[in-house]
Amino acid sequence: MALTINRNMSRWIIIVASFIIISLILWNTYAFFQNFKAEERSKMQIWSSAQTEFLNSEDNPNLDLILQILNSNNSNPVLVVIEETGTVGSTNNIDESKLKDSIAVQRLITKFRNENNPIDVVINDEVYSTIYYGNSPLLNKLKYYPLALVLIIFLFAAVAYFFYKSSKTAEQNKLWTGMAKETAHQIGTPLSSLVGWTEILRSENVKSEYLIEIEKDISRLQTITDRFSKIGSVPTLEETDIVSETSDSYEYLKSRSSKLIQFEIETPERPLLVNLNKQLYSWTIENLVKNAIDAMKGKGALKISISSDDKLVKINISDTGKGISKQNFNSIFQPGFTTKQRGWGLGLSLAKRIIEDYHNGRIKVLSSELGKGTTMQISLKLVS
Repeated sequence: MALTINRNMSRWIIIVASFIIISLILWNTYAFFQNFKAEERSKMQIWSSAQTEFLNSEDNPNLDLILQILNSNNSNPVLVVIEETGTVGSTNNIDESKLKDSIAVQRLITKFRNENNPIDVVINDEVYSTIYYGNSPLLNKLKYYPLALVLIIFLFAAVAYFFYKSSKTAEQNKLWTGMAKETAHQIGTPLSSLVGWTEILRSENVKSEYLIEIEKDISRLQTITDRFSKIGSVPTLEETDIVSETSDSYEYLKSRSSKLIQFEIETPERPLLVNLNKQLYSWTIENLVKNAIDAMKGKGALKISISSDDKLVKINISDTGKGISKQNFNSIFQPGFTTKQRGWGLGLSLAKRIIEDYHNGRIKVLSSELGKGTTMQISLKLVS
């Protein structure tokens, strides 16, 4: 208990520390962006002052210095618009092809105005021209840096979560596989003993119908043992008549279920061949039928129907139980999910793995209505 609490505390400390570090990085990036933008503003104000001095006097003794300042801007795009005529007087760091299109020029002016406040060039107390300037390429890159950083952090977190989830799932699978194989081993010992006792009963002239039923249950236990031993390994699939296998499982379950359950089966008259593992498939049918009986609380109607088209065979199992809310249609297949007071919530997750992972098919809730019943559907590919 204490170890679990310490682990949870450590996780929260790491999460909070990571959030603080990310926030500091983003804040410092924002502050650096604003400082850099202010530096560019100061540089452009100096550039505008040089522009004013250049226009005020041609005999200025500092003309060389003024020209040097005007020529020093090699990063910020600049448009100088003459106030009187509304035409572009001069430009800097702008592709000349864009200046030939008046619409493109207006778009540039609008873009620059949104990025930075224009600077007026005043001569003799009158606005002679207006300087529109945009952000430098470096500042534009810096503007998107926080977004790129957040994206990188998100991708890193996603990869870490996926790795953690995969590791946890692999660990759980290894645990369930070990438990299943150990269960199969433990069942094997009393099962061998039961076979021996059956032979003794036969020699004691016990009624044959009793022995037949006992042998059926022994055979069933052997099937269950075989099922558990197959968990964790790739099962062998054989070309099998799905109609016959479903009917056999149906008959077995019907004979050992409450007489208050009205069983019904509807199958095609012709065989339907699929690649199937018989033991695992019968396990799936058994899980679905038992869930249906539990949902009906041992009383109601249960129907199994089989239909097919050119590519798929579909097995529907319908009951008149309490139904499933739509929001739980996918959740019921997750390990551990159960609405029963007793149960581990493994039956449907095993059924999903058997059908989808081992048989390359699909299992889903076809329809369900609270208080009226549920229909589960298994879809498998026909052998072509």
